[in-house]
Amino acid sequence: MNTLELDIEGMNCAGCVGRVEKALAGVPGVVTANVNLATRRAQVAFRGRVPTAALVAAVTQAGYGARPAGEVDEGAREAAVAAEQTALQRSVWIALALTLPVFMLEMGAHLIPGLHDWIMGTLGRRTNWLLQFVLASAVLFGPGLRFFRKGVPALLRGAPDMDALVAMGTAAAWGYSVVALFAPGLLPAGTVNVYFEAAAVIVTLILIGRLLEARARGRTSEAIRHLLRIQPRTARVRRGTEPVEVPIAEVAVGEVLEVRPGEKIAVDGEVVEGSSFVDESMITGEPVPVAKDPGATVVGGTLNTRGAFAFRATRVGADTVLAQIIRMVEAAQGAKLPIQALVDQVTLVFVPVVMGLAALTFLGWLLFGAGALPAGVPAPGFALVNAVAVLIVACPCAMGLATPTSIMVATGRAAQIGVLFRRGDALQLLRDTAVIALDKTGTLTVGKPRLTDLEVAEGFASDEVLACVAAVERGSEHPIAGAIVAAARERGVPIATAEGFEAEAGHGVRATVAGRRVEVGAERLMRRLGLDVAAFADTAARLADDAKSPLYAAIDGRLAAILAVADPLKPTSAAAVRTLHRLGLKVAMITGDHEGTARAIARQAGIDEVIAGVLPDGKVAALRQLAQAAGEPRRRIAFVGDGINDAPALAEADVGIAIGSGTDIAIESADVVLMSGDLEGVPRAIALSRATLRNIRQNLFWAFAYNSALIPLAAGVFYPAFGALLSPVFAAGAMSMSSVFVLANALRLRRFGTAAAS
Repeated sequence: MNTLELDIEGMNCAGCVGRVEKALAGVPGVVTANVNLATRRAQVAFRGRVPTAALVAAVTQAGYGARPAGEVDEGAREAAVAAEQTALQRSVWIALALTLPVFMLEMGAHLIPGLHDWIMGTLGRRTNWLLQFVLASAVLFGPGLRFFRKGVPALLRGAPDMDALVAMGTAAAWGYSVVALFAPGLLPAGTVNVYFEAAAVIVTLILIGRLLEARARGRTSEAIRHLLRIQPRTARVRRGTEPVEVPIAEVAVGEVLEVRPGEKIAVDGEVVEGSSFVDESMITGEPVPVAKDPGATVVGGTLNTRGAFAFRATRVGADTVLAQIIRMVEAAQGAKLPIQALVDQVTLVFVPVVMGLAALTFLGWLLFGAGALPAGVPAPGFALVNAVAVLIVACPCAMGLATPTSIMVATGRAAQIGVLFRRGDALQLLRDTAVIALDKTGTLTVGKPRLTDLEVAEGFASDEVLACVAAVERGSEHPIAGAIVAAARERGVPIATAEGFEAEAGHGVRATVAGRRVEVGAERLMRRLGLDVAAFADTAARLADDAKSPLYAAIDGRLAAILAVADPLKPTSAAAVRTLHRLGLKVAMITGDHEGTARAIARQAGIDEVIAGVLPDGKVAALRQLAQAAGEPRRRIAFVGDGINDAPALAEADVGIAIGSGTDIAIESADVVLMSGDLEGVPRAIALSRATLRNIRQNLFWAFAYNSALIPLAAGVFYPAFGALLSPVFAAGAMSMSSVFVLANALRLRRFGTAAAS
């Protein structure tokens, strides 16, 4: 299966989306085609070889423009969008200047007492109508010509879109008025009237709506533009004896770069000199700067806050973390949720149905409306006005924007808080998740052993004992020894050189440190030395409850301390589990550890269900066991992991969530990536998923219910009983505002914060 992304031009409503998808799907070899109105992009999947030219030709034949997205220069694209907005703004001001006199000449009499008599006395009816004709024609065939250029060809192809509806409605109102002005004899007696103001105001209001929509749509893609702006344009690279300022594109893997305080890091790398604190919030969403010393990794686009350091480039260009994030966000923004399928089916037939309803409205009032109208009101004019109102109010623009705009804003906001959706549909799947299954090592826990407990006997100091024990353990290659040495270094305890190191399997180690005999090992070693460990009985019992194996230290033949090394919980894990519980979710843990250790970790974290002793290839079966609880319908499962052995489970789960600090293969298997490396991103992602789906439902209700409810009002269904009508002018305003409302509602997701998850 191959994929290609196309940049689509000329789409303006949900009907356009359906027609472009249909055109692309009709190309031999194409399996699926997904078109996104908000991003103006098409994702095409095909088998074998399908010429790009064939796909572009299919879109062109459908009446739209297309080109491979890879050929689109983002700078030029932004400039084109800005130029289009400027042109649209100019059209709005011209249309307003021309429409206002028309509106006042025709409707001013209803607003300002005495204006009608003054106009009739000074201009007369014919001159008044002639002025309206000139001004309204200038609006329709000046700023409003765009609707005819796109709408008429679409109508002739039998694929009417929003522009076609506007063109038909305004042309009908303008055409009827022209006949009434220049050939009144062609109309039945009593039906001679003009509707120039309706045609002009409709064009102006829809142009204003388009301008507001364009500005709002621009804000939906701010997250991507923000990510693109993060990466600096130049880097300071060591070449020869002096550092050289070079464009970012010229940095090669293996080169050493220098970073000063307050500068952004150019590419991904590993610190080789110096130390500092780096603000990684733009990547992880976490506000606290991270310490960086030699050997630490740094990510391109992050901000160096304090010291100066040098690092060796390990990833450049499209391989950097930032470039991958941008690709993930773009892919998620272009995706379609399952809920969109129904919307697409409805909107594809919506425009033809609306045209049919407009025709029925016109014919119904023309043939049968005379009896329902007051004396002197002409049925043909009344029929025309109502038909135009139906055409205008039912434009399905808002329907096409309802889902993709929410997805764009949500995935962009998610990236800013350290949650990356690699698949857009994970947004919908996460909302319905019932169980969160967690891997233990590296997900719930830190992922490497650390010194968790150190309690000294009377007469000994903590740092004194730790210095002696670390000096002995430095001679051992055991992971426990490494954890003790690391703890001493973290505390700044000096580690002396040990002499006469000996290791005894199953018991412990011994050596001489600064003339003192030090022995470290299990209880059996202490017994053999004749030392009573009863003083630490309570501590040993507590450690056992936590599934930790205690070690003892003896110095110069005296019991000095009890200590334990374990893989501790991450500081945020227990809080994240509590938040998941508040969201109404069950939390389970799947681990290869033995039952006792697993239960102890689960107790500390507050986890509901534990499946322990699971081999790597058994995690998939464990997920299926969790999903199908006895006597209950299948539950939707999200699995959170970070290791290579988690990849099958991440792929098997309904939603796979990878810890961003984990392996590349785990991330590639996941649907969602947590860049911060801790579990707090999970409730954050779920809360955002629920907020997004709620936002989409609000948008769809507004778009469908609002338009559908106004069609009967526009058609005059309520006029005989209640005298209620919807003027074409108000119909145009309502239609434009429905799109603006949908966009404004979607933009509320930009305010989604980390507090929303709690």
